[in-house]
Amino acid sequence: MNVRTTDLAQLARPDRVGRILAGLLADPRWTTAGARLVAGGKSNLTFELTCEAGSVILRRPPAGHLLPKAHDMHRESRIQRALAGTTVPVAAILLEEVSPGTLDVPFYVMEKVSGHVLRDALPPGYAESAADKVAITDALVDTLAELHRIEPGAVGLATFGRPEGYLQRQLARWTGQWELSRREPVSEVEELARQLASRLPATNAASIVHGDYRLDNCLMALGTPARVAAVLDWELSTLGDPLADLGLLLFYWCEEGEPRPLLTPALTAQPGFPGRDYVVQRYARRHDIDFGMLPVYIAFAAFKFAVIAQGVAARVADGQMAGQEFGDLRQEIVRIAQVGLTQLAGTSMA
Repeated sequence: MNVRTTDLAQLARPDRVGRILAGLLADPRWTTAGARLVAGGKSNLTFELTCEAGSVILRRPPAGHLLPKAHDMHRESRIQRALAGTTVPVAAILLEEVSPGTLDVPFYVMEKVSGHVLRDALPPGYAESAADKVAITDALVDTLAELHRIEPGAVGLATFGRPEGYLQRQLARWTGQWELSRREPVSEVEELARQLASRLPATNAASIVHGDYRLDNCLMALGTPARVAAVLDWELSTLGDPLADLGLLLFYWCEEGEPRPLLTPALTAQPGFPGRDYVVQRYARRHDIDFGMLPVYIAFAAFKFAVIAQGVAARVADGQMAGQEFGDLRQEIVRIAQVGLTQLAGTSMA
C-alpha cells in the first residue's frame, strides 16, 4: 500500500476524530481540526490535530500489513493511564478506540504536553552549558529509575506482563520478527541471535519496563533541562528486567567520535554530555543491582534494534510510513549487529 503525503488526512481522519473530540471536550471548534504528521516516529504514526481550541496528539499503527503483536495501541494507552499521577510523567489519554471504527485501525488521542523533543540539535538558547547537559542526563536516568521503582500491582499493572523468563521470550519474539521482516539473510544479525541464546541471564529483578527508553522518546521541560515533562512511545512496555531498559539506553547513548546512527539521534555525542559510564553510575545510585552482565543486555539491545531497523526498512519499502524515507538501511543493520557482537566478545559463556 503506497501512501502519499497527500493521503495523510485519510490516515488521521481529523474530520471524524474531531467530531468525537468536540463531544468529549464540549467544544465544537474541534470539528474543524486539521492534521499533520509528526516526523520522527518509525513504528507507529503520530499526528498532531490542531484547531482554534488547541492541539492534541493522535497515535495509530502504520498503514498496510502489520506484524503479529506489533503496534499495540491499547498497550500504550493502558500504561499511560496507569502511570498518571505517579513520579513518571505521562500525557493524559483523552480518547481511545481499541477496534477499527472511526479509523480503519485502533488508535488513541492524548493531550499535547509542552516540551522539547531533543533529537539532532538543541533548541537555540536551551541547555547551552555542560552543567545543563548533565542535568538533562540526570533527569532522563532518574525518570527511568523511578519507573523501575514503581510496584506494578500498585498502579493496576500486575497482569501487564510475565517477568519470569522475560529475556528468553523477548529473544524468541524478536527472532520471530526478524524472520518475518527480513528480505535477505544477514549473517551478523543471525550470529548475534545465536550467541545471545546461550548467554542471556535469568531475570532476577522485575519491574515495569518501557522497552524503548531514550532521550528523544521523552519530552524535556521547556523552562529547565533538569526535568522530564513526559515519557512517550510506550508501545513496547511490559513487566520485565529493568536492566533491559538500561542496556537499551546505553546502546542508544552515543559518545563523541563514535559512528552516527541513521535511525536514532546522536545528540549525546556533543561536547558536555557525560558518557555511558556516568549513566550507569547515576542509575546505580537508585538501584542496588548487579551490573556484571550489562554488556549482554547492551548486546540484546543491539539485536532488538537491528530487528526494529529491518522492520522500518520493510515498511518503507512497502509504502507504509506516510512518505517518510530513512535511506538504505542494510549496512546500518550490519553495523548495529556488530555493536552487539563486540559487547559479547568481552563476556564469558553463561
